[in-house]
Amino acid sequence: MSVRDTIEATLTERFSPTFLEVEDQSERHRGHAGWREGGNTHFRVRIASEKLAGLSRVAQHRAINEALKPQFDAGLHALAIEVES
Repeated sequence: MSVRDTIEATLTERFSPTFLEVEDQSERHRGHAGWREGGNTHFRVRIASEKLAGLSRVAQHRAINEALKPQFDAGLHALAIEVES
C-alpha cells in the first residue's frame, strides 16, 4: 500500500470523513528539507468529519497528526491540513 493510500485508510478509519482528499505534493518540495527521491514525504489533506467538528484548529491538527504518527515515524516529513466545515 502506498503512503497516500495508508494516510487515506488511516484517516477514514479514525474520522469517518464525509469528504477526504489526500494529495502527494512531494515533487513540489524537491530540494527542500525532508524531500527524498521517490517522494512520499510531503502531503496535503483536506478533510470534513463530524469527529473533528467543534474542536479548535489546533486540536483538529493534533488529532490528525496523532493518527498519522506511524507514517511520520516512517519518513513522512510534512503534512498540510485543511479541515472543512
